[in-house]
Amino acid sequence: MDPVSALREIAYYLERSRAETHRVKAYRRAADVVSGLSEAERAAHREAGDWTALTGIGPKTARVITEAYSGEVPAYLRELRGDADEIGAAGRQLRAALKGDLHTHSNWSDGGSPIDEMMRTAAGLGHEYCALTDHSPRLTVANGLSADRLRKQLDVVAELNEQLAPFRILTGIEVDILDDGSLDQDEDLLGQLDVVVASVHSNLRADSATMTKRMVYAVANPHVDVLGHCTGRLVTGGRGTRPESTFDAEVVFEACRQFGTAVEINSRPERRDPPRRLMSLALDVGCHFSIDTDAHAPGQLDWQGYGCERAYDCGVPAERVINTWPLDRLLEWTRGTIET
Repeated sequence: MDPVSALREIAYYLERSRAETHRVKAYRRAADVVSGLSEAERAAHREAGDWTALTGIGPKTARVITEAYSGEVPAYLRELRGDADEIGAAGRQLRAALKGDLHTHSNWSDGGSPIDEMMRTAAGLGHEYCALTDHSPRLTVANGLSADRLRKQLDVVAELNEQLAPFRILTGIEVDILDDGSLDQDEDLLGQLDVVVASVHSNLRADSATMTKRMVYAVANPHVDVLGHCTGRLVTGGRGTRPESTFDAEVVFEACRQFGTAVEINSRPERRDPPRRLMSLALDVGCHFSIDTDAHAPGQLDWQGYGCERAYDCGVPAERVINTWPLDRLLEWTRGTIET
């Protein structure tokens, strides 16, 4: 087995199971080290058995490399494969209906892996398409993309799409909703993208009237396709907890329905956003939904099952979930050329 593939697959399963970040990074770092060696260098280290002499490779990752080169699946990888339970079993049928993921991040912003690795993983999970939605410039803590960096990313995506066809990387962004409801990116550039996810990341404790106006203004923007993690809450995880933002959900969801903006069912375990009562309200109002991972690493791309299970529990039908649609229909909808 190729040792680089083995190390990255271990990192994938660790991410999927929400292991500590430092453990994931150890295997990804080792994979990068081995990947950067020439064939002659690999052969020399393999013969000498001195993998730990390389910075970034420790005893555990060296063992994986040695076992992979011996022609067997490394023991730790076999263990992780065997322990990988299905995520969100109750939503299995809805998960099978999904054709893509409309909210993901790469190392161009605050994700941990290159676009290529994220998208090849998405394709390997059975997706027909996947939107790359790195952050917009105001979110400096997340290395948000300026207009120039986003244009450069579009060139990279175009090249990768030629390599990965028929799988399709959808161009996109997770754009910040600013205090006045405007969007944190050039309007002309937003109009060139396949998918725009708009989210609130700042001033989350604004009063209800202010937040309602801000969100309605954003979802009414013709470039916006998905309202991301609408309450901004955090219910668990290393970042601690955070209460929901307050807003008139019925007014916001009615605006989503009227202006053709899907309400995101965010699958991240620490978000579980929107909460059940708001998901049910959005369903009653007549909204469409997008079940997304908000993945920041390849292993998190399999978290859609969490969102599917929550959607199933609330009775969300597959036909109301826009990423169950074929690519052509989805793009017609995001471009505003069809109504549903």
